[in-house]
Amino acid sequence: QVQVVESGGGSVRPGGSLRLSCAISGAAGAENYAIGWFRQVPGKEREGVSCIDGRGGTYLADSLKDRFTVSRDNADNTAYLQMNNLKPDDAGDYYCGAVRLLTSVQNFCSTGRSYYNWGQGTQVTVSS
Repeated sequence: QVQVVESGGGSVRPGGSLRLSCAISGAAGAENYAIGWFRQVPGKEREGVSCIDGRGGTYLADSLKDRFTVSRDNADNTAYLQMNNLKPDDAGDYYCGAVRLLTSVQNFCSTGRSYYNWGQGTQVTVSS
């Protein structure tokens, strides 16, 4: 079984920063896995925030490109999402998903699919 473990959430004030981490293990050929974060708020489906494949290809919503940065350390099979200048609308439960990528990182990040390997989620709260 592929395991996905994520961390880094917390409570910050508007304008604050967080760095989310997501590590995968138990995957054969982990360098072929895409990793991404999908945000969920009550009453909504999981929405792709940012994703990265094993070759440096990334997806980040246009509205977030000036504040968020995604990176990956293939030696540790870990991806990172640096979130700066956080806003209340960024709040929610961030779930890390991972899957062996057969299409594109954009397709992977378009929606959270049930067959992805999911982490336990980490909560992000932004309030004053």
